[in-house]
Formats: sequence, structure tokens, C-alpha cells
Amino acid sequence: MSADRQVSTEPERCIGSGQCVMYAPDVFTQDADGVVVLLTSRPAAESWQDVVEAATRCPVAALRLRDE
Repeated sequence: MSADRQVSTEPERCIGSGQCVMYAPDVFTQDADGVVVLLTSRPAAESWQDVVEAATRCPVAALRLRDE
């Protein structure tokens, strides 16, 4: 498992579907308008699969993953 796994968001793309929060609530939340808010750019190793699932489920690809 890589120590350099990172996630970022593109809030301008977000449509507020909430998939990110549903799959990885320890990494993502939403603001009052439903737009994605990143809680941590370096999620814990045990959360990484949830982050991948959230990114896969995002209908507008507003989540970016980097696994180096």
C-alpha cells in the first residue's frame, strides 16, 4: 500500500449527488449547497477503497485520485 495516496476534488464540477459522502464520509462532506468538501487529502489506508468507490460512483468525475 502506498503512502502517497491522495485525493482532490473539483467542486466546480460537483452537482451535489452525495455519492462521495455516502461511500467515504470520513473523507468527504458537502457544504450548504450540496457541493463536495474535502476533509482530508490523504485518507487513511483503510479508507482508500471507499475513496476509490466514491470516485467511481461520482456521476460528474469531480474526484481525482493519485496513487504514487
